[in-house]
Amino acid sequence: MESLEAELDRARELEVSELADAIESIGFECTRCGACCKSEGDDPHTATVFPDEVRELQAATDDDYDWRDVARPMPYGLSEGPDGLEGETFEWALQTDACGDCTFYEESEGQGRCTVHEDRPLICETYPFSVALGGTSQPMGEAVDEAGMVRAHECEGLGRDIAREDAEELARALKERAIRELEEAIGVRDSYRPVEREAGEVVVYDSEGPKTRDGAPH
Repeated sequence: MESLEAELDRARELEVSELADAIESIGFECTRCGACCKSEGDDPHTATVFPDEVRELQAATDDDYDWRDVARPMPYGLSEGPDGLEGETFEWALQTDACGDCTFYEESEGQGRCTVHEDRPLICETYPFSVALGGTSQPMGEAVDEAGMVRAHECEGLGRDIAREDAEELARALKERAIRELEEAIGVRDSYRPVEREAGEVVVYDSEGPKTRDGAPH
């Protein structure tokens, strides 16, 4: 198994043109169905967001949103305690509403829209694609199609024609996301230091160190 540093080197060497070729061969056009922004059955929407992306989203809302309005501790690794979720986790997820949908998602007459579309996180910008490198994430489960290093995940927009310019823009974002995911993973590993956790408390270990659920240093 390659080290995270080796995977990061591979991510930095990815050719945007080759990623765009793969995206073109698979095909994609967003239909605004909203499936990637909504909960799946009883499972709330979980989209990974980097710490700096949380702050960017706060700024995009004129700081009307605090950290917990934008992000929540990724639930994987947490357990249900007497006062709610507790435990330790290593990522942040976009916050959800009472229905389990992304808090920034709106729907009207069957058409979905992102209220922070211009500032959306990389995982949203690149959905339904990911890069087949160790240390990178696979959103929404296993791949349903792949071409070269590019994996495609379940989405009704797959298989549709995509303009070369759009494929290249998506490819650039996909490469950036792969690099950022690996940099974050290395940062989490290098900054990890166990902290004492009180009963009922959640600790998130991200690349900036251990934090409380409101994004403050622990």
